[in-house]
Amino acid sequence: MELDITGTLADRAYPILASLVCPRPIAWVTTLNDDGSVNLAPFSFFNLMGSEPPLLVFCPGDRADGTPKDSALNAEKRGEFVVHLVDEPLAETMVRTAASLPYGESEVSRESLTLAPSSTIATPRLADAPAALECKLHSIQTIGENRMVFGLIQRVHVRDELYDPTTHHILTAKYRPVGRMASPNWYCTTGDQFEIIRPA
Repeated sequence: MELDITGTLADRAYPILASLVCPRPIAWVTTLNDDGSVNLAPFSFFNLMGSEPPLLVFCPGDRADGTPKDSALNAEKRGEFVVHLVDEPLAETMVRTAASLPYGESEVSRESLTLAPSSTIATPRLADAPAALECKLHSIQTIGENRMVFGLIQRVHVRDELYDPTTHHILTAKYRPVGRMASPNWYCTTGDQFEIIRPA
């Protein structure tokens, strides 16, 4: 089956691609609003883009009325944000934070999440998350209707039980992130992992 997602099926490009390219990691992003309140929202168009320098990108779409979402506006104004990873115990909470709230009303307060200070930026991080990546804004690029927010990772915060300070390895057997599957409501767990040794 050949699908023309730039022509006859252009209006179906998002659900088709989002259902095929998966599982996708989820960026749970905190930013600061103008009044100092904390905005929190999840994005599954997200990934690492490199390690020298440490670089990530997330892609916040627009609201239904065509205006940018708060995460995009705040990241541009403040020049910083924190990306959190989501594990199984936080999955339902993360999904609830996708609801649109009036500007300045904090998802953090509504979900009774705990904030902790970041080390290099003013935007706080979620103490509840298994990992948090403090980012300074590198750039925002727009291609068509796609807005890509690039962040330079300044610090990584990770739960003690997920990190081996001797080997400096993340203990992947204990880390159970969730992934985004098909649009609109499907997710996956990552407990069923397997190892294949790569050739030298």
